[in-house]
Amino acid sequence: MNTKALSEFLLHIGDSQLILSHRLAEWCGHAPELELDIAMSNIGLDLLGQARTALSLAGEVEGLGRDEDRLAYFRTEREYRNLLLCEQPNGDFAQTIVRQWLMDHYHALLFAALSNSTHAQLSAFAIKSLKEVKYHQRFSSAWMERLSLGTQEAHDKIQQGLNELWRFTAELFVLTAEEQQLVDAHIIPDLNLLPQRWLETIQPELTRFELELPQTGAYRRGGKQGLHTEHLGFVLAELQYVQRSYPNMVW
Repeated sequence: MNTKALSEFLLHIGDSQLILSHRLAEWCGHAPELELDIAMSNIGLDLLGQARTALSLAGEVEGLGRDEDRLAYFRTEREYRNLLLCEQPNGDFAQTIVRQWLMDHYHALLFAALSNSTHAQLSAFAIKSLKEVKYHQRFSSAWMERLSLGTQEAHDKIQQGLNELWRFTAELFVLTAEEQQLVDAHIIPDLNLLPQRWLETIQPELTRFELELPQTGAYRRGGKQGLHTEHLGFVLAELQYVQRSYPNMVW
């Protein structure tokens, strides 16, 4: 087994969940309703738990003595492997819901496929995460429906959010050359097989929500290579501030 490829894949999963969790945490105290404030915080905590598991496992696999905290707080922007979609700003509430809806449908397919991994720890992680994702998916889909079929303003904001974020979706299903070795070993799924299934899942929902699939090409990618948008640096500056200012401090 290619341990470097597996550790990089786990970093990719862990980083994506961590950054998306941080974005949702930014809504704490600012969501449109108290119930939404709690719900989005809880989803963020689920993602944070997934990030902890993936980063801890990545540290074990790479064997360099780095734990989840070391990986989260002491890597630079170029060392992060998260999806570009996760680091995009919250924008308004509608755009946040669109981002979450896109990621939830992706996570549902990814973790379902990872549940069949020949790597026991990775499979167990995926099975547990999938249970949480099903709730996340119900939440984001319900709000996509409520907003898109509500007022004209709400519908327009959802469509605008979809148009803004669509160009980051192609990256969801990109395999690196090293990851192909993990596919061959049945450790991770062949991501090339998932885009069509993903589209077949979201297209009927978009039709039901009276939304149009954006015509803009989905072209932005590079997160797995550490090539990020300008937004990640600001996220990490906030996320890592305490540990970098006071290293090795504990509560």
